Amino acid sequence: DIIPEIAEEMPSGTVAMQAWENHGEVIFCDRKEDIVTISDEYAPEHLQLLTEENGWYKDRLTNYGSLFVGEGSTVTHGDKCSGTNHILPTKGAARYSGGLNVQKFLKVLTWQELSVEANREFSSVGSRISRAEGMDGHARSCDWRLNKYFPGEKWDFEVVNQERITK
Repeated sequence: DIIPEIAEEMPSGTVAMQAWENHGEVIFCDRKEDIVTISDEYAPEHLQLLTEENGWYKDRLTNYGSLFVGEGSTVTHGDKCSGTNHILPTKGAARYSGGLNVQKFLKVLTWQELSVEANREFSSVGSRISRAEGMDGHARSCDWRLNKYFPGEKWDFEVVNQERITK
């Protein structure tokens, strides 16, 4: 009953009511832990905490685009002026991503270096997975290493012995 009353007083009340009617929900829970679980499943773009235990929730909630803690903060602050931003994950994407921030512009470099002995495990696994996926080139790159590093060893899976071609 309160949402239509608030919307009626707003110049954009029709739009607010459409949003409420199409997307609004009220969910009641008996336990705080259930609230956290349900909120994290929803992974909302914006999440406002107005409880007597804001700190407890803040420490446990993990899936949200931006969190607004207490009555002193509001979505408007984050969207317009507090320094976070309005480019946030929507439609549950907060389960795996956060809002736009400086880290999105940092280049992350990853690299791998494996010892000969590590190749026994990694190339064995990589060969089998790749072959099962129909990626024979990937499988053979592992097979080549198995043959090079462990010559004459008998494997309990297919290992192609292909000569390395150099020109």
